[in-house]
Amino acid sequence: MTARAYRLLPVAAATWVAAAVCTLVPGVARSAALAAWVCAVAALCLAAALRARPGAVARTIVVLALACAAAAASSVAFAQPTRSAAAELGVGGGRAIEVAAVVTGKAEEWSTGIVAFDAVASTITVGDDIHSVIAEVQVRAQPGSARPPIGAEVVVHGTARAADAGERAVLVVSARRLEVIRGPDGILAGAAALRDGLVAATSGLPEPGAGLIPGLAVGDTSAVGDELDAAMTQASLSHLTAVSGANCAIVVGLAFAAAAGLGARRSVRVAASVIALAGFVLLVTPEPSVVRAAAMAGAAMLGVLLGRAAAGTSVLALAVSLLLVADPWLSTSLGFALSVAATGALLVWARPLAAGMARWMPRALALALSVPLAAQLACGPPLVLIAPTVPVYGVVANLLAGPAAPAGTIIGLTACLAAPLPWLRSGLTAIAWLPSSWIAGTATTFAALPGAQLPWREGAAGMILLAAVGAAAGLLIAGRGRKGLRIASGGVLALVVGVVTGTAALSGVAGRLTLPGEWAILACDVGQGDAVLVRSAGRVALIDTGPDPRALDACLERVGIERIDLLVLTHFDLDHVGGVSAVTGRVGTVLHGPPASAVDGSVIASLQEEGAEISAATAGMQGDLGDAAWRIVWPVRESRAFPSGNEASVVMEVEGGGVPSALFLGDLDASAQRALAASGALRPPYAVVKVAHHGSADQDASLYALLAPSVALIPVGADNDYGHPREETLALLTASPVGRTDTDGVVAVWETTGGVALWRERDVGTDR
Repeated sequence: MTARAYRLLPVAAATWVAAAVCTLVPGVARSAALAAWVCAVAALCLAAALRARPGAVARTIVVLALACAAAAASSVAFAQPTRSAAAELGVGGGRAIEVAAVVTGKAEEWSTGIVAFDAVASTITVGDDIHSVIAEVQVRAQPGSARPPIGAEVVVHGTARAADAGERAVLVVSARRLEVIRGPDGILAGAAALRDGLVAATSGLPEPGAGLIPGLAVGDTSAVGDELDAAMTQASLSHLTAVSGANCAIVVGLAFAAAAGLGARRSVRVAASVIALAGFVLLVTPEPSVVRAAAMAGAAMLGVLLGRAAAGTSVLALAVSLLLVADPWLSTSLGFALSVAATGALLVWARPLAAGMARWMPRALALALSVPLAAQLACGPPLVLIAPTVPVYGVVANLLAGPAAPAGTIIGLTACLAAPLPWLRSGLTAIAWLPSSWIAGTATTFAALPGAQLPWREGAAGMILLAAVGAAAGLLIAGRGRKGLRIASGGVLALVVGVVTGTAALSGVAGRLTLPGEWAILACDVGQGDAVLVRSAGRVALIDTGPDPRALDACLERVGIERIDLLVLTHFDLDHVGGVSAVTGRVGTVLHGPPASAVDGSVIASLQEEGAEISAATAGMQGDLGDAAWRIVWPVRESRAFPSGNEASVVMEVEGGGVPSALFLGDLDASAQRALAASGALRPPYAVVKVAHHGSADQDASLYALLAPSVALIPVGADNDYGHPREETLALLTASPVGRTDTDGVVAVWETTGGVALWRERDVGTDR
């Protein structure tokens, strides 16, 4: 690829930086826009004065970069007064508000059951005051809420807070009640009906392939089950149901070819392609990846209309620049960044990778492998920010599933548009089921293979490390760069792969050798949440599951635990039950706190359906765990003061059978702690106390003085947003050694002749 193809990259980079800075720090947008416009005009004048001298192209690029950066900053500056007015309505502090809005983004159900969507608010009512506004909001509705289509008018009753810097939404509205006042009109109503009709048409086909058909065709993943969704992610195939460049290319290509087949001239072919593309965007909803792909396709069509086939990277840079000027908040969208990275990688890396691999494999196979490999090398680093794992079989899975995706997309899209002919729609969906099932089978097969996910370092450091590994691998495969650079790349790659593979081994079977074999209580490092194991005579109890099933599964695999004899769900906050799917189907008995919603009930039902015996935990219940005895000391049966939630957390006492006397306080707050202390159910002192609520400040000092623990455990996530554990809580524990998972990693405790031993993963020593 020639240098000319990269000329517009500085323009896109300058626009992206300006948009990101101004959206993250909106107070500087006005001055940044003014300064950039002044510089752009000055650069234009200089370019005009020096037009006869060498370097004209470079000067033009500078002018364009400054102008686009100024335009992006101006977009933020123009929007800021309206955004500030909405943010300053005094809606925070938990005040009840009512928001009338129009839905502008696809409603999606999160793993917690919450239904989230973007909308534009027209009025916000606070008390008796009704404020007319035009403000972007994100609505987060309760589990089980309706998923309104784009264009629907809704009224939301709930509370709100200011959105984080860089978010397109001005307010985040937590809805206690969501009312759909009116559905979408016109074209949007027709698009929603087509999507719903396709989902309905697939309902009678066998799963899991049936649920994927709407996802492949129009990006509607509402029918995709949780297990298949997880498998698609683990096999690096989730992009197939995220409508983007490939789908837009198919639509544009089909429209262009159809017009050409009818003998239409070039301008008519382009017009037909643009109309088809616009209709497709409306049908699948304008998400960031779709908007990016549509803008790039539009720029390519412009090149065709002018008879000048633009280089792919120039088209991408132009599309990115225009999109960021129109919507600067895309600059902080991970989805937008991933789609740009994938497209750029295909343009820059796919051909060199294919040429490099063709030296030692058939050319056709090299070409097929180069596309998913280039995409994974580019998208892997930013994806580490979401989940610190690398899909080991992603390239092979894409190689096998990739050919089925276009067939599923074309046939499924045709079925979607065949609404007036139900018999034709049914036949087409049945045909589309074949490639869809192939993709679903590929995903589930590769996700189930050993070592499907390679653990990786979290955060920005992990992203940079994986980017370096990807660059080194790309250079080696493509055979590019000087010999010394390739040798250095090979050395770096070997070192990093060795370290990561060793780390992965230690997190699995070999990791058991790094843990003290005599542990009786072990706090898993699962992030901001609780997951504590208790073991006696080969029997195991798990108190809470943490927020992430992958983190819990990794801990259980490392410790070598296959079955949980007793699972205690102290309450149903996500940081205590979010990882429950990791143990579903391998639990004997479940004790749980008071459920507060239908979602809580579904957690219990899923465990019961897989064979677990279910009991609601109340004070006075007791039983055995191996040679140890457990007893529930809280909550009190039918307590009106603490009906559910943190205050009604199950508090369990365990002792004997090699387990030091231990008390696990769930997430009790200070008022519930005082009630517990006054209940007379406790038998202090305790050798081990699991501190309540990750060490929050809401603690009762007199309770900890009464308990007098020899060791305190604090399961807590590193760099959490709550400041846990709080200094005032740690001050209550100065007489006790503290094991905390944020700084210590896995923490283990066991009984010794002289008392208890505390082992910290990141501390070679052991406190006794």
